[in-house]
Amino acid sequence: MGKKITIQDIAEELGVSRNTVSKAINNGSGIADATRERILRKAVEMGYKQFSYLNTVSSISAPREPDGAAKEIALLTTVFLNHSHFASVMLDSFQQEISLLGYTMNTHRIREEHLATRSLPATFHREHAAAILCIEVFDRPYAEMICSLGLPVLFVDAPVCDGDFLPADQLYMENASGIIKLVRDLIQTGKRRIGFIGNYMHCQSFFERYAAFRCAMRLSGVPVEETDCLKCDGYDEIREKLRDMRSLPEVFLCANDFVAMDALRVLREMGKTVPDDIWLCGFDDSPESRMMTPPLTTIHIHTQIMTFSAVHLLMSRIKEPNLDYRAIHTQTELIWRESTGNINLNINNIKNKINAEKPEGDAQ
Repeated sequence: MGKKITIQDIAEELGVSRNTVSKAINNGSGIADATRERILRKAVEMGYKQFSYLNTVSSISAPREPDGAAKEIALLTTVFLNHSHFASVMLDSFQQEISLLGYTMNTHRIREEHLATRSLPATFHREHAAAILCIEVFDRPYAEMICSLGLPVLFVDAPVCDGDFLPADQLYMENASGIIKLVRDLIQTGKRRIGFIGNYMHCQSFFERYAAFRCAMRLSGVPVEETDCLKCDGYDEIREKLRDMRSLPEVFLCANDFVAMDALRVLREMGKTVPDDIWLCGFDDSPESRMMTPPLTTIHIHTQIMTFSAVHLLMSRIKEPNLDYRAIHTQTELIWRESTGNINLNINNIKNKINAEKPEGDAQ
């Protein structure tokens, strides 16, 4: 078995600091794009664990097709995917990888009139498309219409599952483990009243995050106050719901970072401060989550593994259209920041106390 490559190995190879390599690998801020790209390429080249799968992308052979066969991967989306969206970084890498396999990617914006009439954008031509990639397509009847086109389809996140699996492959970030760990650690530090903000019926990922929150509370033996679960979208609804509450929980877990930012704005208007009066958590680790005051505790999405998974799912579906449909969840990582106070210090103190109280023979 070869030597396990570490962040320090990469730093020494490139002559940069360990902190710089860590920022590049974890999509942190404060380093130049050129430096980030150089570090990531070196990490792939050296076989660093988080990127070793990328070496296999080039080994995915493009499906054999007759001359003139469609070579477009059609991206269908209902939103403008700016740099704040978790998928924007993924799509940059995705486009590079499929170009090596002879494919192009074109974006087709789905607007309200398309959803209402279940029609496709005028820019989309079925005969040009080898496959369809859907991002932020959460209207289930529209999703079912896309699946009926007879093309390979991949949803990056999807409408909430109503019991019938969409006839398409689906790719998700892992939504449960980080939230279960988050809730467990919050309860260990003495927090008991924990609430949730977000429309959990918006998409499958929001639903999974809400379900994980309730599951974690139940596993910890702590009841959920139903009035602390706010099913709402956007600043206006969050403001209305928060102002109607008789009292606030100790912590709000939000469906994503942008819900958390809206909640923070409303809390400030109400004269509440984070983390002194209430703790706040998000999901996605968006660039804004690191720059807001206070920086937001959140869950980081590893976009590199999502890129590889998207390429693999689509190329294998094009090559073998009769494969069983697959739903894949990729690794995420809990990131503690100042919006939850000094929780890391508190958790370490608790663990040290528990270890100190163990009989000597039980020490690990």
